[in-house]
Amino acid sequence: MEKHRFLAVLSSALLCASLLASSQLMAQTATVDAVLQAGESKTSQAEASQTRIDQLANETEDLAREFKQQNKFIDDLRIFNAQMEKQVSLQLQVVDELNTSIEKVTVIERQIQPLIFRMLDSLEQFVKLDKPFSLRERQERLAMLRANQDRADLPVSEKFRQVLEAYKIESAYGTTIEAYKDTLTLAGQPREVNILRVGRIALMYQTTDTTLSGYWDSSKRSWIALDSSYKARILKGLRIARDQTASDIMVLPVQAPERSK
Repeated sequence: MEKHRFLAVLSSALLCASLLASSQLMAQTATVDAVLQAGESKTSQAEASQTRIDQLANETEDLAREFKQQNKFIDDLRIFNAQMEKQVSLQLQVVDELNTSIEKVTVIERQIQPLIFRMLDSLEQFVKLDKPFSLRERQERLAMLRANQDRADLPVSEKFRQVLEAYKIESAYGTTIEAYKDTLTLAGQPREVNILRVGRIALMYQTTDTTLSGYWDSSKRSWIALDSSYKARILKGLRIARDQTASDIMVLPVQAPERSK
């Protein structure tokens, strides 16, 4: 009886011990799980913190790179502005020089215009007193120059250039030989003639039928007939002027210069 009671008590004690051990084991297991979860949480937080740190580092690098770029841009702007200031300064100097030049040109234009008129007057007088060769062409050139003086669309420089060109043409007549057709009044009758000009030293004519020849006498301001001995000479001169034969010595009537009194 007592033996059975002892076994019952022992069984109860073992059961209590087993339950206590199980509860302690479960408590320890819960504690370990909590520790593990806390560790995992800290690990996740650390990873998140590292990720944020990496992002901040990248953002910092980007900001630093952008800062360097902006600084370089500012430096470039400073260099550009300095260069532009130099260019503007030089351009202002050029503008000042141009204004000065314009003022000088205005003065020169006021002086050139009267000079042009005097040159035209002299040229007209020269043509009037010169031998009457290519007279229509020369007079038309003078008339054109006169008309151009009233043209507002032509600058003074162009008007002056045209007058100088006319002087150049007139000067060239003195070193050239020329043959052309014209109509002269001979013995009261209009006759078609060939004109031979040798520089400015001789001006002759010969009718197209070669029957009449003559030369211009500047002192008498008229045409003077020549005898038939000049017929072949003038004809030869006409052929030379027209490049119909080789150049050769020509014997032509040349008026002797007048002696100064």
